[in-house]
Amino acid sequence: MILFPDLLNLPRQLRHPEVRDLAWVILAPPMLEQTPWPQRHPLAGSDWVQAPEQLERWLRALDSNSEPLQQWLALATTRRLGRYYERLWQFAVQHAPGVELIAANLPIRLGGHTLGELDMVLRDRDGVHHLELAIKLYLGPQQGDGSDPAQWLGPGSNDRLDRKLRHFSQHQLPMSQRPESREILAGLDVQTFSAHMWLGGYLLYPWPGQSRPPLGANPQHLRGRWLHQSDWPAFIGQSAAGCWQP
Repeated sequence: MILFPDLLNLPRQLRHPEVRDLAWVILAPPMLEQTPWPQRHPLAGSDWVQAPEQLERWLRALDSNSEPLQQWLALATTRRLGRYYERLWQFAVQHAPGVELIAANLPIRLGGHTLGELDMVLRDRDGVHHLELAIKLYLGPQQGDGSDPAQWLGPGSNDRLDRKLRHFSQHQLPMSQRPESREILAGLDVQTFSAHMWLGGYLLYPWPGQSRPPLGANPQHLRGRWLHQSDWPAFIGQSAAGCWQP
């Protein structure tokens, strides 16, 4: 599911890091093809889908003057990767023709207790959508074939692909169906909507060794390698010459 295939090389042509990040967020393929809940690109209903050259012009104009994006990002209270990812998506949706951002990071409360929040609520030509967004880096196993999502760990080993998918389907996405959520959404003139997820990021394969991708992986997913520090001399010894940034 690549919405703008002709623009995949655009991020490498941009100068400003934040504009490159924005372009990457919009253009990168999702990690998974099969998910426990429907997946939807946040800009799937935008006019840019029919006119990708307009998206390219917008990104290049931002690269010439990135101040609007810089100001938007400066309003964030944290630079945590997940929040930064959401913030970039919010900026894109707010500027996408044919899309209206209704709410972002909308808290849902019950009796003073926060139950959770809705990452994004938007309206486009296909209706209103509640979207849950995530960017993840998962490391594949050195033992086992890797097809089980439970074998794919986050860098701190506190996160696993299967747990994230379960959290999507059992907590985050059903949140908008709760009476408390529906009451808040009704106040935003939203009665009918659909809920979708979008999971970006990288699957990192072990070196040395072979690992299959997890079940449901997008054949075009972004991939890399991970290795133990002790294996670095052997890895760099057989790698092509280049520059490595720690």
